[in-house]
Formats: sequence, C-alpha cells, structure tokens
Amino acid sequence: MLTFSLTLVRHGETQYNREKLLQGQGVDTPLSETGAQQGEATGRYLKDIAFNNVFASNLQRAVQTAEIILRNNTHCSGMEMVLEPLLRERGFGVAEGRPKEDLKNMANAAGQSCRDYTPPGGETLDQVKLRFKKFLRVLFKQMLDEHGSSGPDASAGASAVGDAANGTAATAFDVASGGPADNGLQGVSVHALVVSHGAYIRVAIRHLVEDLKCSLPPGVKMSHLFSPCPNTGISRFILTLSRAESGPVLSAARCVFTNRKDHLENLTAAE
Repeated sequence: MLTFSLTLVRHGETQYNREKLLQGQGVDTPLSETGAQQGEATGRYLKDIAFNNVFASNLQRAVQTAEIILRNNTHCSGMEMVLEPLLRERGFGVAEGRPKEDLKNMANAAGQSCRDYTPPGGETLDQVKLRFKKFLRVLFKQMLDEHGSSGPDASAGASAVGDAANGTAATAFDVASGGPADNGLQGVSVHALVVSHGAYIRVAIRHLVEDLKCSLPPGVKMSHLFSPCPNTGISRFILTLSRAESGPVLSAARCVFTNRKDHLENLTAAE
C-alpha cells in the first residue's frame, strides 16, 4: 500500500491567454513575462515540498512552468521531469488560434453549452477524460513500483488519508480558498507534481471527484471545486494505492483543495 499527494498545477500565462485566444494542442506558445512571474511565485510557494516525481505536458508553456517550479524548490533543483503527451491540453480543432468568443458562438449555433461543445476536429470531453485515465494508470504503476515496496509509508498508507482529512477539517473553508503550501500533507511523505492545462485539469478534477468518489473538504462549494483553473492555479489530492493481480488499485482518495491562487496575490497587486 502507498499513500501519496498529487499536486496539479496549470501552466503560467501566455500571450494567447492574455488575448483570450484558444491554444489547445496545435498552438504551442511560450510563457509571457507575467506567466514566468506566476511560475516563480508558484515555485516559491511550493519550495519546501520534496516532490519525488514530476510530470508535465510536453507543450512548452507547461514545460517552462515546471522548470521554474523545480528551479525554486529547496529539494528538487535539477530533478528530471517526465514529459507526458497524455497531459496535453484538450484539442480544440478548428477553433485553435481563434478568440474564445468564436468558440462560444459556434457552441450557441449548435445549441450547446460552450463547455460541452466540441469544434470540428477537436476532442470531446470523454476523449480528454480517457487520456487522463490512461495517465492515472501510468502514474499509479510508477508510484507503486518506485515507492510502494517498503518503509513507513507503505504501512501507514490508509491512515494517512485520514490524517490529511483531519488536518483540513477544522479549516475547510480556508483550505479551499487559501492556506499554507503543505495543506493535507500531514503523514504523507511521497509527493507527485503534475503541470498541465486549464481544460484538461477541469476534466481531471471532475473525474477524480465524480467518478472516483474522492472525499471532499467539509463545506466546500461545488461551484469552486469545478470552476475554471486560473494560470498556475494549484489543486491537491491525497491518493492511496494497493496492489492487485490486475495492477494498482485506488483504495482511498481525498480532495484537499482545488484552484488555489492566493500565492499570486502579491503578483496581482504588483501589476
């Protein structure tokens, strides 16, 4: 058995983000100056968490964000990350490179909500969820293979999710909106960092909560839980894995917080 934390971070701002243009997979833009500053702020916020494994989408805005976070980390400077195509942004087909308003207009013309609409050549939400499920299988196997064989974490696994729950229950509202970087990490010593994209992370959180039945912080609002993730917004889950003949099995899961952005407050004020 193994309990580990999964910290999800959206990439920093790009010029396309600033201009409200869709990027998807076909537009591979670098971070803007603000995006790099957001990455630095995120790195400083997470600097004392000793990440054991780091995964990033292989699009450059995610890679650059992950590199900045690791460079600021007390324990992980110089660590190699895994560049994972399964973490790429949702493909928006013919809408890529065009204003987000165009996507809304296309969805309205089709009589659908913008979130559920799939432009020609784009990925459906179910296709994005399938990619995330494939990534979870890769992640679970690697985490168990590398960290699940021995040591106190293996034996303490199930209780660690409880410890994390107890650690957040008293300040549930504060945890959802802001708090220290180590929220939920009490009793957990194996940590994975994933840097991905806004639409992808929204699908991932919905899958973890609705399909995998993660327990939630008391009092958290569903509107906050599933809200769009801001640039370098941070979400965290505590996951417990066990072994079965068919492979790793998720035996317990807890959402600690989603879409946290209070680490950017000073940056926003400076702008």
